[in-house]
Order: sequence, then structure tokens, then C-alpha cells
Amino acid sequence: MFIVMGGELKTLDGPPQFRDPSCVEYIGAFASYDEAVKAWRAKAQQTVDNAHARYFIIDAAKMLEPTHHE
Repeated sequence: MFIVMGGELKTLDGPPQFRDPSCVEYIGAFASYDEAVKAWRAKAQQTVDNAHARYFIIDAAKMLEPTHHE
């Protein structure tokens, strides 16, 4: 499963940090990467005039993998 989400970033330098985390937009969850790319592309096109708007595709399976701490 792939999740598409995003919003306005504080700055374009460094790792992404959202300007207002309470305003992060959830676009949706998608069964395939191709579906997620279509949704991401559509949202990116809508916000092309906002230089600080960024949307991301997150691989949910990687988030759910257990981490091993020793």
C-alpha cells in the first residue's frame, strides 16, 4: 500500500518540515505504486504555482516493518 500526502513546507532547504503539520493533506491510500503516482501527479499539478507545496508517496509496507534494536 502507498500513501500520498503533503502540504506547504517551511523551507525548501534540508529535510521536509511542514509549515503547519495540522494542515498536512492526506490524498489517499493506494494499492499500487502506479495508482499512487497518478494521484500524486494530479495533486502536484494543482499546486504547481506554490513553490513551497510538496506531495510525497510513502511506501506503507516499509513503515510497518519491525525494526530491530539491540
